[in-house]
Amino acid sequence: MAKVAKKTKKSANKKISSSRSKTELKDFKLGEVTNEYPSTYSPNVLEAFDNKNPGKDAWTTFVCTEFTSLCPKTNQPDFARIFINYIADNKMVESKSLKLYLFSFRNHGDFHEDCVQKICDDLTKLMKPKFIEVIGEFTPRGGISIFPYASASSSAKKYKKIKEDRFTAYAPGKFSCGLSRVYGH
Repeated sequence: MAKVAKKTKKSANKKISSSRSKTELKDFKLGEVTNEYPSTYSPNVLEAFDNKNPGKDAWTTFVCTEFTSLCPKTNQPDFARIFINYIADNKMVESKSLKLYLFSFRNHGDFHEDCVQKICDDLTKLMKPKFIEVIGEFTPRGGISIFPYASASSSAKKYKKIKEDRFTAYAPGKFSCGLSRVYGH
């Protein structure tokens, strides 16, 4: 029993290795203070960090399973899964800031299509990715589901082609995934 306790204590004192320097992380506000959850739409909470591999192409996908906004007409809540797929260039979005940003829509009144377009526009402005798409899968209200799609790309021919091809091929569920993929059920 004593040997196990010593091992655990040693493990706890071991410094966690990071491939990011303290200089690279010094400007991040997140994790240092208690976060204030925005009560209104707040694109200013978004933060980006340098992509260590800007010359390479890699997909990053975020799945927000609990997105909420308000209907601008009835003020009733709307619920959705939001899928964000992007190919970074020089900047990437910091995930906790993205969570706070998406949470800021909770009391924001906008139509589904406007929320998805706003998310795409704000992330494009923040990161200037090679390619980005945002998909909303809103739960039915009044018997109708709405699945808006928005995308943007850099001016490079390759990424404009990805945007065009994916836009043309878009159909609900095509570039998103079932929750069993997210939760492992």
